[in-house]
Amino acid sequence: MATLAPGPSAFPEARGASADPAPNPDEAAYSVTTPLPVFYSCSKCPAYCCSYPQIPVTPKDERRLARGLGKSVEEVRRKVTKEGLEAGTRVMRHKDDHVFLTVCRFLDGEKRRCTIYEHRPDACREYPGTVRCGYYDFLLSERRRQENGELVLTAYETDVG
Repeated sequence: MATLAPGPSAFPEARGASADPAPNPDEAAYSVTTPLPVFYSCSKCPAYCCSYPQIPVTPKDERRLARGLGKSVEEVRRKVTKEGLEAGTRVMRHKDDHVFLTVCRFLDGEKRRCTIYEHRPDACREYPGTVRCGYYDFLLSERRRQENGELVLTAYETDVG
């Protein structure tokens, strides 16, 4: 699995150096363990990904959460996760939030950080799934345009269709 830490030797263009030709995936230097460059900073984001109304949870995630929270899987299913909109799916429960209306119940509302980071679901571990985060790019662009480094843009979506 690729990591999301900057890879200074593999991707010089991420440091501002001239870009080499596209990497050859057959070369050992570009194996799946080569760190990818990252073009976003979660520390500068108000935790937009935690506001997604359907944060998927697998049975494996529920077992990890149970271990990390010192609860049974059954208790996690009753108090931490709930049925998703699609049949047979589970999602994280939400709580009220002063920025995004609702967020994952494990987001610290003041620090805007996950309180169960070591035990978080795979969907959270894999987010955003690329070297860029669309919300972060949009947020930085709008903060520059509006000359407001504290600006937080919201878009509300609900569970109900």
